[in-house]
Amino acid sequence: MSLLCADAPRTRRPIVMIGAGGIVRDAHLPAYRKAGFEIASVFDKDLSRAKATAETFGIPCTPRSIDEAVSKATPEAVFDIATPASAYLEILQHLPNERGVLLQKPLGENLTEARTIRDLCHARRMTAAVNFQLRYAPAIRVARKIIAEGKIGQLHDMEVRVTVFTPWHLWAFLESTPRVEILYHSVHYVDLIRSFLGDPRSVYAKTMKHPKMHKLASTRSNLILNYGDMVRANVTANHGHEFGLHHQESYVKWEGTEGAIKARLGLLMDYPEGVPDQFEYCILSPGKKPEWTAIQIEGTWYPDAFIGPMSDLMCFLDGDIKTLPTAVEDAYRTMAVVEAAYESSASEGTAVSYA
Repeated sequence: MSLLCADAPRTRRPIVMIGAGGIVRDAHLPAYRKAGFEIASVFDKDLSRAKATAETFGIPCTPRSIDEAVSKATPEAVFDIATPASAYLEILQHLPNERGVLLQKPLGENLTEARTIRDLCHARRMTAAVNFQLRYAPAIRVARKIIAEGKIGQLHDMEVRVTVFTPWHLWAFLESTPRVEILYHSVHYVDLIRSFLGDPRSVYAKTMKHPKMHKLASTRSNLILNYGDMVRANVTANHGHEFGLHHQESYVKWEGTEGAIKARLGLLMDYPEGVPDQFEYCILSPGKKPEWTAIQIEGTWYPDAFIGPMSDLMCFLDGDIKTLPTAVEDAYRTMAVVEAAYESSASEGTAVSYA
């Protein structure tokens, strides 16, 4: 497990934004403004949406095509692609070789697409990363530091639990997507667990529809990532809990031989308004009852975590870090786990014999 960089890059390269949807307006651009990054232009198929976004964030240029955006980009500019995953291959074909590219997650809509995108980036000698920004959420970074310092001992249990009511109508394109919950949401948690525990041996999973959300392929999932007999790693996601905030929950929990950490990611509760994050930890002391300590973490998943992947991409292009944490090669391995989860779900598990 390595600590992520996300330091301020030495060269703050201009960013060419491709896509002006909700995630761009709510997370990418507020984060980049906070980091002091320059947005050179924003392109969207809906020109009026691009122009409205440009006006809100003071972006000087709204190209009418990707080719125009490329032609106006300076040689040091990086491209930030925030569109549905199904559009990545077409967009990448328009970009010049040997450039820095940040792709919004997931890396394609299935493992075959992910492999094709990865190989295309290799062939075009692109420095490409995927925006798995949950790794960079402030609470996650604090937890990673505590664990790296050995304060909770040997990490042997990691759990992500989400019980919320998600307004899926905000992302209309998902209604025609054959894979939804794991691919577009729990992929964050698969990637997060991998960043702490490495690659799992196998995965057990079931992803399900909801009777009131029949237009969507799935909105609830259970995943068990297999790391052997001594490590438990689970993801439970239920996006159909429409019964108010009282029993909603959204947390990541780590347990070690000497302590534990629990971080509430309040963004997902009552989304998009969210509730405050919480961060607690417990360190065992011989002869004392376990006590939990709460600390205040500065910043939240949205928008602060979105600074991280772009910062690391720029730092890597500058040569200031040797490894690009969310490079397409690593993101491909997250997609391999996602693909295995869908295969596990389709297998229907081990039949029960009642004979």
